[in-house]
Amino acid sequence: MNPPPADTDPPSPLRMPRGGPAATRWDRLYETAREEYLDRPGDPATARRVLRGLDRFQRLTLGYRTCARLTAAAFGPARRPRVLELGAGCGRLSYGILRAHPTARVTASDVSPRVVAELRAGPLGRHPRARCEVLDATAIDAPAGAYDVAVMAMSLHHLTPDGVVALLGEGTRVARTLLLVDGWRHPLYLAAVPLMFLTGGPAHAHDGLISLRKVYSAAAVRTLAGMCGAPLTVHTRFALPGYLVVTASRSSYAPATADSRLRTRK
Repeated sequence: MNPPPADTDPPSPLRMPRGGPAATRWDRLYETAREEYLDRPGDPATARRVLRGLDRFQRLTLGYRTCARLTAAAFGPARRPRVLELGAGCGRLSYGILRAHPTARVTASDVSPRVVAELRAGPLGRHPRARCEVLDATAIDAPAGAYDVAVMAMSLHHLTPDGVVALLGEGTRVARTLLLVDGWRHPLYLAAVPLMFLTGGPAHAHDGLISLRKVYSAAAVRTLAGMCGAPLTVHTRFALPGYLVVTASRSSYAPATADSRLRTRK
């Protein structure tokens, strides 16, 4: 009798544990499928409370300063760096980059039209070197090579594994360097949940607890990068006090022409 044919289907990102393909049993139990308030479109008032709490938490823990420093380190040789922030939220990171780097030009984007409308009504909407755009990080409406750096800070865990695959492909298509900053996957960081409660109340603590259980490990990101269909160079590392830092790039990156970069509107 002939043996059954081997399964030749490629590995599916949908089956990828957030702790990586070799995730331990406790890590798989630690993972959760519960939704955050930020991922529930039917409750904008609670989502705003969470965003306010997250903003306070990031300011208190110097998170914006850390992410701005990491973004600047990815500018490379660009004298007038073009930065795309994906999932900008309140826009404080984008604004901090503009203040610290007087030659930088920043596009602050979010998938939510409501969030982008609020960004346009605030300081970013009035800034001469800023644009505010509705963009889906998994299908970015921009030409290849339009940016020097695309950055997503503290939002990677909101994406499903197949969304991460799409983000890695799209982010490295439109930018020379894709920078991802999120929480480090370890139960010890659950100790930060009481501080989240103090900065944003029960709603922020709820989302913070779920976020910590949904963040991806370095091994998971590297594995998902191998599924995006483009040859990527990916580096992952730990940064204090508890961040996963991912940089990804393509060897085939080429800057866009000036005309194609100006196609988006403020």
